[in-house]
Order: sequence, then C-alpha cells, then structure tokens
Amino acid sequence: MRRRKFVMLLGAAALAQPAFSQESRPGLARIGFIANGPASEHRLRDAFIAGLREHGLVEGQDCTVLTRFAEGELDRLPALVEDLIGEKVDVIVLAGPPAIRAAQSATSTVPIVVAITGDPVADRFVPSLAHPGGNLTGLSMNNTEISGKRLELLKETTPSMTRVAALADASLVMAGLSEVEAAAQSLGLALQVLRVTMDDLDGAFATAQREGAQAMLVLPTPRFNFQSRRARLADLALRHGLPSMYEEAAYVRDGGLMSYGPGFEDMYRRAAVYVARILKGVKPGDLPIEQPAKFELAVNLRSAKALGLAIPQSILARADELIE
Repeated sequence: MRRRKFVMLLGAAALAQPAFSQESRPGLARIGFIANGPASEHRLRDAFIAGLREHGLVEGQDCTVLTRFAEGELDRLPALVEDLIGEKVDVIVLAGPPAIRAAQSATSTVPIVVAITGDPVADRFVPSLAHPGGNLTGLSMNNTEISGKRLELLKETTPSMTRVAALADASLVMAGLSEVEAAAQSLGLALQVLRVTMDDLDGAFATAQREGAQAMLVLPTPRFNFQSRRARLADLALRHGLPSMYEEAAYVRDGGLMSYGPGFEDMYRRAAVYVARILKGVKPGDLPIEQPAKFELAVNLRSAKALGLAIPQSILARADELIE
C-alpha cells in the first residue's frame, strides 16, 4: 500500500504570519510574484521561496521577491501586473488564466512563469507545450483531462448517486466542462451546472439540494482557492448534505470531502526552477511547459462522518492523504 499522510485538523489555531517586506537592494534579481488570494495566506509563496532556496536563490541575499495579492478579486490582476512591470522586475510568477491574460496583455518582453494553469494550448496562451515560444512558460495541471476523473472518484465514493451538481465560476470559461459532461453521461449521471459568483454561493447550494443533487463537484477556479472561501464551500456542502470534490488537498484540509489533483505547493516549488533558469539567461520560450507526473487523492474522514458517508475501502486504499 502506498504511504499515506494522516493530518489532524487544528481549526482556527493557525497563526497569521507577518507581512512581507517589499524592499530590495541594487544588484539583486527582482522577481514579481502575484498571488490570487489574500495577504493572510502564504503557503504557495512559501513553497516558491523554498524552491528558490533549493536552487541557490536566497530571498534578500540573491534576489528580492516583490509580492502582490489580488485578495480574490481577479479584476485587480491587470493593475498588479502593471505595477510589477513598473518595478522593472526580471520575471513575473503567477497562476491561472485570468492572471496569464493580464500579463500577456501587458508585456511581450518580461518573462512570465506560470506556476499553475489548466490547458495553456487550449486557452491559446502558447502554441504548444513543448515549444511555448514568446515570453511565457511554466507548468500546466491538465485540468481538462482530470476533471472527468474527479467525477468518477466522486461516483465511486457515493455509488447510489444519480444526480450531481457542478459548481462553476461564472466569470470564467470553464475548461474541462465537456470532459465532466462526457464522464457524467458515461456514468449514467444527470449533471446540473451551476454558474455562480461569490455572492450567490448559498443560493447555488440550496438550488442543488432542492433539485435533487446528491453531490457537488467544484470546478477549478483561482477565485475559490484560498482559505476563507475553501472553508465556506466546505461548510455549505456539509450544511446541505452534499459530498464534495475539489481540485487540490487544501480544500479537504479546510473541510471538503475529497480532492484529486497535483500538489499545488510542489508546482510552486517547481516554478522556482524555471525562474532560476531564466535568471541565468535561458529564454522562457525555449523551456517546455511541464505537466505533473503525480496526482494525489485526499479524503477528509471527519467530513465523511458528518455526512453519514462510509468511504469505500477502494478509495481509502488509494488515498495519499487521509484527514481525521
């Protein structure tokens, strides 16, 4: 059996970290870092900084990392990109299609390293993964191919399910939705797609429950993926009795039932490799865009108990992380 991690939930005991210094000294490499979430959540930035250190770039000694936080408001991204360009950064690190669009609209010369995105070819950000060209490279999590797999795992966990709701960010074009629709059809499931804003989450879950959904698949979006919103989604799912599936384990640590996908911290550590190579003179367009080699399954046993759901042994045996 594969090694699994067991994590005890600590609730609200996590301590806030101090704000980041934005100071820099002449001669240091200047790295722009855009976080989609709030300044209170540092885990992905911390992973990136650790990755830099592993490749000989110590913050404050070899480089300065100028960090900007979108606070979950993706319409702020263009201004944040422009701000970093005005700071004359040597490279910009970001994640997600909205941030990529903002950066590509703002510059064709400053290197852009993408830590996480879905399918950059389908989204027309690059002509190919092997030869991205231009000033953009990084990592793709291949969401379009694994969205259907998430639904399969959710069905395996709740075998009596006949109707499932899919929660989609109304502000985004949902990559992978056709794969979810195909998976639902092959599994004999009725699929209800709910396109929502952050203001109507409560109504969306109430609608799903009222119309007979037996589980909720939350489709990937940077707008949902930070702690307060992950916790809110988990609470709504439990309150409405809906087993829920997400894109990464952070949702499960915050109370969601299940997740399946690559580890985001690992992807940010890997993004640091791209930054290190670019700072040494390699052109971003010459660096192939990587896809993750490993996808992790996480399950929250406490949430399963609250839902009155017995997780099948087939799922438990495959889980990389069990949270209790």
